[in-house]
Amino acid sequence: MKIAIVGPGAIGSTFAFQLSRAGHDVSVVARGARLARISLDRAIVLETGERAAVAVATELDPMIEFDLVLVTVLAPQVAAILPSLRRSRARKVMFMFNTFEAIDPLREAVGVERFAFGFPGGVFTLLKAGRIAPQIRRGTTVGDMASASLFSAAGIPTVVEADMQSWLRCHAAMVLPLMSIGVRSLARDGGISWQEAGQYTEALEAGMRIVRALGNDLRPGYIALLARLPRPVVTGLLWAMSRTRMIHELGELGAAEPRMLADMMSAAAPDLAAPIRAIRP
Repeated sequence: MKIAIVGPGAIGSTFAFQLSRAGHDVSVVARGARLARISLDRAIVLETGERAAVAVATELDPMIEFDLVLVTVLAPQVAAILPSLRRSRARKVMFMFNTFEAIDPLREAVGVERFAFGFPGGVFTLLKAGRIAPQIRRGTTVGDMASASLFSAAGIPTVVEADMQSWLRCHAAMVLPLMSIGVRSLARDGGISWQEAGQYTEALEAGMRIVRALGNDLRPGYIALLARLPRPVVTGLLWAMSRTRMIHELGELGAAEPRMLADMMSAAAPDLAAPIRAIRP
């Protein structure tokens, strides 16, 4: 397939590497230091030195009939590239980033027949000195079987979720407290207190209330189960998780993304979001 990836940061670069290694014709659209590095390497390079060849450009060529354009920029950056996505002759445009906002405007912008959404839930990657150090697990989720098959065949295990809007909002409500705990735990090089864990539990509960208030279902099943657990149990889980390497790795991603999610959730339901504002990093 002929694939373009817009935004080859840590996540986009991981998909570019895996898809190129699987034999696809991969181009990346980059800017700044990332553009300079990939232009020099003409490849995505792992921390170990392994390489996967890619083409690089400063913008998406609207005349190329890509089989897939994968958009892996941050949510606030999407508006700037929507005009080029509208003009593109790509057969499918898949957005892949963390958001709590409605995805219908994106569907309308590129056309229902071309639109897709996914989330790289099983991909954790750090980008250091122009090279990536990926960890790929199960958990990447998309809205269509063709994309799930494409990514799975490239070494990124992917499942299908029919209601990506509900899934995205539930995921944001769950991951916001976890990322915020990670930022705090990393800063102090230690776990959170029981009292702090209680505050994050309240934020998690508030997030699930907002999801329901917006008319979305709690999904997948493990999030619905988490929402039914007694508060002391969830508090204990968060307290214990704050001492794990996984949470510290989330903290290494920085505070920008949890701040963004907290602001999106607060804007969606200001009257319900006080516990969320209280834990915003």
